[in-house]
Amino acid sequence: MAASFIPDFRLMWYLDELKKNEFVQFKQLLKQETVQRGLQPIPWAQVKKARRQDLASLMTQRYGEQPAWALALCIFPKIHRKDLCDKASRESAGWTNAYRAHIQKKLISMWSRGAFTEIPGCFDQSLTCEEHESLEEYFTPRVPRRPRTVVLRALQRMGKTRFLMKVMLAWSDGTLYRDKFSFIFYLCCRELKQLRVTSLARLMSRERPDDSVPLADMVAQPERILFIIDSLEELQCTLTEPESELCRDWREERSVKTVLSSLLRRRILPESALLLAAMPMRPEALESKLDHPNMQELKCFQDSHVKQYFCCSFEDRGRALAAFSSVRNNEHLFTMCHIPLLCWMVCTSLKQEMERGRDLAATCCRSTSVFLSFMFQAFTPKGATRPSQQGQGLLKALCSLAAEGMWTDTWVFGEEELRRNGIADTDTPTLLDLRLLRKYSESGSSYSFIHMCMQEFCAAMYYVLDSPRDHPSRAVMPIEALLLTYFRKDRASWVFLGCFLFGLLHESEQQRLDALLGMQRSRELAPQLLGCLRILAEIEDPEDQVEFLLLFYALFEVQSDAFASRLMSSLREAHFPLRERPDLAVAAYCLKYCSSLRELTVSVPEIFPEERGPDPMSSRTLLWWRQICSVLTANEHLQKLRVVDSVLGKWTLLILCCQLRQSTCPVQRLETRKVCFSCETGIFFEVFTSNPNLQHLSMTSTRLPQDEVLLLCRALSNPVCNLQELLLKDSGLSATDCTALASMLATNRKLTLLDLSDNKLAEGVSTLCAALRHPDCTLQTLVMAGCQICEHFCPHLSEVLLSNANLSHLDLSRNALMDEGVAQLCEALRQPTCSLQTLCLQRCGITMRICQDLALVLETNPNLRSLDVGGNNIGDIGMAFLSGGVLHPHCGLKELSLDSCQLTREGGKILASIIAFSKSLNELDLRGNPLDNSTIRLLCLATSLPGRVLRKLRVSRASTEEGFWFDLRQDNPLPCEISMD
Repeated sequence: MAASFIPDFRLMWYLDELKKNEFVQFKQLLKQETVQRGLQPIPWAQVKKARRQDLASLMTQRYGEQPAWALALCIFPKIHRKDLCDKASRESAGWTNAYRAHIQKKLISMWSRGAFTEIPGCFDQSLTCEEHESLEEYFTPRVPRRPRTVVLRALQRMGKTRFLMKVMLAWSDGTLYRDKFSFIFYLCCRELKQLRVTSLARLMSRERPDDSVPLADMVAQPERILFIIDSLEELQCTLTEPESELCRDWREERSVKTVLSSLLRRRILPESALLLAAMPMRPEALESKLDHPNMQELKCFQDSHVKQYFCCSFEDRGRALAAFSSVRNNEHLFTMCHIPLLCWMVCTSLKQEMERGRDLAATCCRSTSVFLSFMFQAFTPKGATRPSQQGQGLLKALCSLAAEGMWTDTWVFGEEELRRNGIADTDTPTLLDLRLLRKYSESGSSYSFIHMCMQEFCAAMYYVLDSPRDHPSRAVMPIEALLLTYFRKDRASWVFLGCFLFGLLHESEQQRLDALLGMQRSRELAPQLLGCLRILAEIEDPEDQVEFLLLFYALFEVQSDAFASRLMSSLREAHFPLRERPDLAVAAYCLKYCSSLRELTVSVPEIFPEERGPDPMSSRTLLWWRQICSVLTANEHLQKLRVVDSVLGKWTLLILCCQLRQSTCPVQRLETRKVCFSCETGIFFEVFTSNPNLQHLSMTSTRLPQDEVLLLCRALSNPVCNLQELLLKDSGLSATDCTALASMLATNRKLTLLDLSDNKLAEGVSTLCAALRHPDCTLQTLVMAGCQICEHFCPHLSEVLLSNANLSHLDLSRNALMDEGVAQLCEALRQPTCSLQTLCLQRCGITMRICQDLALVLETNPNLRSLDVGGNNIGDIGMAFLSGGVLHPHCGLKELSLDSCQLTREGGKILASIIAFSKSLNELDLRGNPLDNSTIRLLCLATSLPGRVLRKLRVSRASTEEGFWFDLRQDNPLPCEISMD
């Protein structure tokens, strides 16, 4: 059945199969079925007189191709024509089989083009039994009829694409998902990002063998479709587009990002299944935006596989084990060998080095040295000591091609790109034979590097061999731009480029380059690169602009103490996640040179498997962790340590605490965020009774069971503990924990700040307040935002305000205090014994009625300096009440926040008067209020009147009027700092 016919012809042909009375029944049931499905029915007058062709057109136009066909298939059995459904199933089965055969043929061809990495009898394209079982389980619904989304987490370049190819091959030969999915579509974001506008229909059509499988029939059963999306990070999809920008029709033309976002967020074909491959840092962002995703770790190549590969690669088992032992002791090379193709490359390099009688520990000790060895062995003829002149020219051309590809995000090259970079048609077979390039398509007109890592290495080599000024493409930028782009992680596809560039500066690599190519350009690059890195190390807000782990890896590849010391000695902050074992070794190497470090942030997931061994403290990972932690006592300038998104086991915690408890540890601020302690935490809290320097502890989103809260409070009650600030935001505290906290507050004489936000305290508030009323309580700041406190607890809080002379800051935001509760607080606030200076009541459910009470507080209590009532429905009337208090001569208010208080033009006029006449107000926050441009102009003009004291005004942009803000500043130079969000 040709797809060139419009889809309703197919429906018309099936309606033609109906007898006259059956067609009449079909019309009657169509009317009932649309009502039952909540669809807008076609007017009966049109249905009644419609012929078969007319009815097919009416159904398709009203409901769309897929729903119209689904309606017909639902009605046929009800008029005793199930044979038509069977006929449709046979047609679909035929199309499915043809599609399976096409996918299988295509994948086998692709696999054979990279088959030089395979060892017969060792590894093939088949899934293992374990992989097969896991994949089947991934799409077994845990909740009936819930959409299915699976995210496979794996590091970049770790074999995700290879694994996904194995999945598709298994489906095509019927051994996987045979009864689950009729069609599988593979979408590689690395290729798709070259497209500007597309539709899901076009993306699906890329996989169709010809027009023999109509797309309309494919999407007729979307629950039988699996979309496999590879390298999602290449498109940098944030999945944060507004609903209005998403498309809901699989034929709609939009940008690639929008189409994929619409598919992932279930706006197109919501019943389909999704299998995503993503890097570890992406799932955290993905999980909250996808519909109940099943998050899985992808482990393609295990340790045992690497050893097996070595044994199969070397003819001599002794040499195989010697080579494997050398690599196994090198964490970076061993990690590299978990990528099948790179494992082949490592084996090839090591075999050739061993045949030449060279010491592997000296010649192949780092990733850069292995790549360089492989490259020059490929270009150096047998019996020669260096590449020929022709070989050097071809090497430079290959590196030129790689550099252009990196800057243009190109991974597949046509003959034009090859020729532009100096690779002639006669050179291509040579590069294929040397296994540096591979055919990307069956036609042979397009090529790619054997692995993206090889392209990155060649691109780094280009900057050693040649100058970007001489490159035929303007896209290729100077080395300074390359470093800024790489270390700021502006391009997700650049994984090892900067690392390779610095690796080529290693002394041994410089000697090899000089000897093989007779040049010393690499030595000229060293001071240039050092200067660039110094700029990066000294920029403001480095956490947001620099990927520190990339910087550390680059320095690790250089392996120059002098180089690392010159750079790292000026570093003030370092922030990095330790995701894999090699990260530990790299961080341990670099941190010892950070002599001026003031702030350190680390993330430590579960990467310490040796903790379960017989002698865990001797494991390499823990030794590296000990070296990392030693910076806490070795660096006299370090003031702040943050541990985030981490799992701390017994030995990792013990090593960390051994350093923190030393009196020589200068750390004053210790913060944990989203940390899980998989052991008892007693040793952690003992740190605060051992180290007198620790003054600040924050355990945000770090769950603390009741027994651990008790241990913490005991440590704080110890008179040698010097903690002054304790933040336990979102730590899982309950009302029962308030007893231990109250006991601590009654005895502690040093704590000045306590933050208990986002904990379910409720009934425990009265217990806390009893301790806060103690005459010796030194607490100055109390934050209990979002603690489920209602108006019934306000009398207890009022007593605290009257009796605690030290308390100056109180934050009760996001509690349902309502007008009644705040009214009770106001009674206490009006008393002369109340010394509170800051009060935060954001989103407390208060209205304009309470503003009169607040105004009385401002009139009678000159101590109150800051008031925040944002997020409450105060409105213009409430603002009028407040204005009387703010303008009262006894009012000492300096900061007032009215964010999102439903203020309009009338409220704006009142605020303009406050700005003009207040003798104390310095800061005013009006963001989130629907103020028009004329009102904003009035407010701004009020700030320029003589005698005003306002220093800062914050408002929301009222409209997109072109040049409004520019004209305002031009017409009236404003003495006040005004920010528009």
